[in-house]
Amino acid sequence: MTNAFHGVTVEKATEAYVLSRGRARFLSIAQAIRAIRTLMPACRTSDHELEGLLAAACIVHGIPVAFDATMTEVKEMRLHS
Repeated sequence: MTNAFHGVTVEKATEAYVLSRGRARFLSIAQAIRAIRTLMPACRTSDHELEGLLAAACIVHGIPVAFDATMTEVKEMRLHS
């Protein structure tokens, strides 16, 4: 799914965010989703889809990820690297 906002796609926004966090100990999915929603308030991509895009970009770039977004079916914080 590609949503564009001022020429920036959700995929490009997630990739850019992950790359900007490259020196962090890990990437927080919750924080990343908030940042993307701030950048792209009209984004129709679900939080679950954003989580998948962010996780995939983290894997590609070797950045540890914290699945800390509160989804209805998942409440605990999980750390993966």
